[in-house]
Amino acid sequence: MHGSQKIQVISFDGLNQRSRADVVVQEEPLELRLEMAGTRQTVYTTMRTAGHDFELALGWCLSEGIISKLEDVAKVSYCLPKKLEQRFNIVNLKLRNGLIVAVDKRHTLSTSACGVCGKANLEALEMHCQPIQSQVQIAPDTLYALPDKLRAAQTIFESTGGIHAAGLFSSQGDLLALREDVGRHNAVDKLIGWAIMQPQNLEQTILLVSGRVGFEIAQKAIQAQIPVLASVSAPSSLAIDVAKHFDLTLIGFLRGQKMNLYAGAKRIGGTAT
Repeated sequence: MHGSQKIQVISFDGLNQRSRADVVVQEEPLELRLEMAGTRQTVYTTMRTAGHDFELALGWCLSEGIISKLEDVAKVSYCLPKKLEQRFNIVNLKLRNGLIVAVDKRHTLSTSACGVCGKANLEALEMHCQPIQSQVQIAPDTLYALPDKLRAAQTIFESTGGIHAAGLFSSQGDLLALREDVGRHNAVDKLIGWAIMQPQNLEQTILLVSGRVGFEIAQKAIQAQIPVLASVSAPSSLAIDVAKHFDLTLIGFLRGQKMNLYAGAKRIGGTAT
C-alpha cells in the first residue's frame, strides 16, 4: 500500500513469541529546493510519508507566504540526484519569471512530529496573513459527523495505526479530500496543496485534523483562508490566541456529540456570537 511498507516482526504474548508480517508507516526525508531569478536554494527539509509530494511543496509554500496561488509557480518537479534512491526525495519548485520573494532558509531537519516553527508571534504572522472573511454557517450536527467520516477514509491508518490525517470537508459535511502523513503538519500542507492544484475555493470549507492543534496548524488554515478548523484533540494556548486574532473558528475535542469551541463562534449555528 502506498505510504506504508511490510516488515517482519516478533510478537510476544506472555512467554510465547512468533514471527509474523506487519505493516508500518513509511517515513523518508523530503528536501524542497526553491528556484527563482536563476538561483536555487534548499528552503525546507522534513520527514514525511512519501506520496503527494508536489502538494506538500505547494501547500508549505503557501503556508509560508512564498506563493499565494498556483500561477506563482512555473514548474514543480523531482530532482534527479546522483543517487537514484534519492530521486523522489528532492522536489524543485520554480517560481514564475519576475517573482522574487524573501525566504528564511530552513537547512535544519524538521522531525515528522513537529513542523519548523519559524514564526513565533502574532506580529510576524500579520506581515502575510489576513483575517478570515468567510461568513459560512456550520450546523453542530454536521461537525459531530466528521470524525467518523475522516476515520473511515484513512486507508493507511487502518493498516498501520500510526499516521496522522487531515480532511477537507464542505460546509454540508461532504469529504472533499483527505491526506495522511507521518507528520501532522505535512498532512495539512498536502491538503492545501491539493486545493491549490484544483483549484478549490476554501471559503466554505472545514479542516479536520486527527492530532492536536498547535500554532503552525492554525497558521496554515489562516493562510489558506479556511474558516473552520476542528480537531479530535486539544488546541494549544497560542493556537487559540491566533484563532481569535485572525477570526478563525477553532474547535477542539470533537468527539461523539461533544466539542469545545474556542474562537469564531459566529460560524457555528445555534451558538451565541
